[in-house]
Amino acid sequence: MRELSVPERLGLFGLGVAVAAVAWPYLTETTGLGLPCPLRSLTGVPCPGCGLTTAAVALVRGDLAGAVAASPVIVGLAVLSLAVLPLLVLRMSGVLPPPVRWSDRARRRTGWGAGLLACASWLFQLHRLGVS
Repeated sequence: MRELSVPERLGLFGLGVAVAAVAWPYLTETTGLGLPCPLRSLTGVPCPGCGLTTAAVALVRGDLAGAVAASPVIVGLAVLSLAVLPLLVLRMSGVLPPPVRWSDRARRRTGWGAGLLACASWLFQLHRLGVS
């Protein structure tokens, strides 16, 4: 199997999140079990990913405003996931060549970008949940 590019991996992760967001309400309603954020449960401080489950469920239900209110990051993940689908199909069918390995510099920049996005998400969650 060929190696996936970073956008392909993120896009597939987003598709997995969408599938989980469809199943999650059914599972929690039928079992009564939930999955609280461990950091928030132990410390009262939300993690950078807090709100993503709520946002994903809202988005698959068509509630864009609710999704953005819970975690704006979900919109970027959803857009990336939709954009990656044709790319994956074209690469799997042989129309497009396999991805080229990113340079160390590009990987570092992407890592810094992901870190800054996580910090921005955390600040958003701290503000949204009124933690000061």
